[in-house]
Formats: sequence, C-alpha cells, structure tokens
Amino acid sequence: MPLTHVNNVDLYYELHGPEDADVIVLSNGIFMSTASWGYQIATLKQHFRVLVYDCRGMWQSEHPAGPYSMEQHADDLAALLQGLGIEKAHIAGISYGGEISMVFAVKYPKMTRSLIVSSSVSHIEPLLHAIGESWQNALARQDGGLVFSVTLPYNFSEQWLQANQAILPNTRARYDQLDCVSGLALMNAFMEFNFTDQLHHIIAPTLVLVGEQDILKTPHYAHIIADNIPGAELVEIPDAGHAVCLEKPGAFNSALLGFLLKHSEVAA
Repeated sequence: MPLTHVNNVDLYYELHGPEDADVIVLSNGIFMSTASWGYQIATLKQHFRVLVYDCRGMWQSEHPAGPYSMEQHADDLAALLQGLGIEKAHIAGISYGGEISMVFAVKYPKMTRSLIVSSSVSHIEPLLHAIGESWQNALARQDGGLVFSVTLPYNFSEQWLQANQAILPNTRARYDQLDCVSGLALMNAFMEFNFTDQLHHIIAPTLVLVGEQDILKTPHYAHIIADNIPGAELVEIPDAGHAVCLEKPGAFNSALLGFLLKHSEVAA
C-alpha cells in the first residue's frame, strides 16, 4: 500500500497515468475515498498524471488525534507533492476536498497550475450549519449506519436515488468501516471554515463546478466562490446533486477535461 510520511502523518496515495504528463490532484469529499474517483481517473489518466490520496483521518491514511484544519490539510498536500517531486499541479477537489483546494491555492500559489472547486463552500450559512451539526451529532454517536442515514439524503439527487436503490446496501455497509472519531475531527474542521474574504488572493485559473440540484452546498455557494475569485469560470451541471462526480461523470469529466487542457503544458 503506497504510504508516505509527511508532517508526522502517513498519507495513502495513488498515481495513475503517464509519468511525464502534467499532474492533477483530486482531493476527496469528507466520506469519500480514492476509489470514489474511479470515473475521473479512467478519463484523466489518458492525458494527465493523476494523484489521488486520502487526507489525514480518511480511510487508508493515518488517523491521528484531532483537531484538524483546512490549513493543515493544505500543508499536508504541499508536503505530499514535494515528497513526490511534483513542483506544480492542477489542484482539484470536491466538497471538503474543494475547500482544502481553495486554501492550498492561496497558501501555495506557485504550486497551483490551476484550481477546480466542485460542490464546495467558502463559508457556512445557518441552514448548512444546522445540517452540519446533525452530521456532527451522528458521528459523535460512533454509529456508521446512522451517519449513512443522516448524510444520504443530502448527497444525491432524487433521480440518482431512484435509479440506484440496488447499490445502496453496499454503500451502507462501507459506512460500517467508517472511523467516526476521525470523521468527527474532519467535520469539526469543516464547521470552522470561513474563507470567502481570502478568495480574491487566488491567482490560478479557476473552474467552479456544482450540481444544479445540490441541496447541501447549493449553487448559491458556487456563485459566491466564482464571484470572489478573479476570472473564475462557473459550470452548473443539470440533474445532479451534491456528489456530481458520481452522478454525472460524463458531464463532470467533460467540463473538467476541457478546462484542464486549456491550462496544460502537455498536449492532449
């Protein structure tokens, strides 16, 4: 299992695609794993070197005691890239990973070739805060099944849930393996996130993606992010909820790949 030790923590990572291509980093949502990026890896590795990894506290990486922070995650990612000899990369993430990516782009502008932020927020308003508290409470119960039940309605659209009932038991079973202690530390870090006033410092070309039917981190937040990052592009993907990279991988990949190829030194 590929692990590297950075900032006093072992991080799990995978690299896919040609070694001489531009690197794109894909940072997970809070309960995602590297396997969640399967649709994206299959497409992107034809053009790019794809780095996927688990943050501290996630799945196959080490789960040190909290507290965690978005700044700490950004520092971990910078150390991971430096340890792998990667000087500059396209930095992408969804939800929690998108929030890490924004912090990274501000702290490490020379390492950021471009920025792709999906299904994310730059601050937390009252409704999202109330939802977040319910997730914290479920995690504090240390019951993966309860976490699954509380989070599921916010992660997917009605259409996706109707079409994918058969796979939900397997998805539910994965949550039995969730480390709720570190999950709570991750969730606590998110609940402290307040970054809108820093977005104007981002100088990298930026794409903001959001599912039109995202009821968790709604398009309202995507517009705030895009409006506050100079020159940012915004794409809303129809008929998609929060987990847009899983629900609509074709539309997601098309928008992502088109943007990346415009800002890449490696020909398609």
